[in-house]
Amino acid sequence: MSIFPTLILLATDGSKDTELAATTALDLAITTGSELHVVSVFPGPGYVHPYYETHFPEAAERLRHEARKERQQILDERVERIREAGGSVAKKHIREGQTAEEIVALAEELEVGLIAIGSRGLGGLRRMLMGNVSDSVVRHAHCPVMVVRAQAVDFPTKILVATDRSREAELAATTAADLAKSTNSELHIVHVGFERYRDEAQKELDTEVDMIRESGAQEIQAHLEFGRPDTAIIDLAEELGAGLIVMGSRGLGGVRRALLGSISDSVVRHAPCPVLVVRQ
Repeated sequence: MSIFPTLILLATDGSKDTELAATTALDLAITTGSELHVVSVFPGPGYVHPYYETHFPEAAERLRHEARKERQQILDERVERIREAGGSVAKKHIREGQTAEEIVALAEELEVGLIAIGSRGLGGLRRMLMGNVSDSVVRHAHCPVMVVRAQAVDFPTKILVATDRSREAELAATTAADLAKSTNSELHIVHVGFERYRDEAQKELDTEVDMIRESGAQEIQAHLEFGRPDTAIIDLAEELGAGLIVMGSRGLGGVRRALLGSISDSVVRHAPCPVLVVRQ
């Protein structure tokens, strides 16, 4: 069963990476016939120091008003650019509060199928904070999150899905296969194993390819790699010129689960292309 068309939520703050996320979200919405919503979040009461809240309430309110006005302008400009590019926005949303929390909460309210977000925000401290925002959204969202960095995804493209036989990796593989079919993209699957267990790793890869074929995808290129999983995935993506990496947010239980969480975090931060993180 296809996840597309779906409802896509684009989070924007006016930075370069959210420009790339907007281009990607629009292309995906048009290609798959999905509905596009756009959200921008401005800081809540915690944005203003309690001292000013107590002693200068009018000034504090004025600061919040300016923050909302700035975000509203960013939101309106983004929606207008999408329309100028030939797309349409079902609804625009402005929220007040902690950025990641508000994005995740809105996604749950709307029951979206995918969140698109830039990997970083504007420069300096704000850049670092926006990095934390994308990290937090990936960890807490109920749906797949596409973190866009370096370049927009231009469909059709080469999609590389990383799998390890875990439940979330299976979901990532199914999502990647559906996305490849919906966008007429080239699908690659990679399994990273241990050199001394080459035969076992090859069997796992073959099983994963068969599973994806059962979902309807036929043209699949399989890759067996060895070494550090995050490094192997990133290196292969560079070698292939992949336009998108798809992977589960976690692997199998216990220590391996914690390890795979670190792997998806590392790939999101260092991949040469956008990464779609799928969670159960």
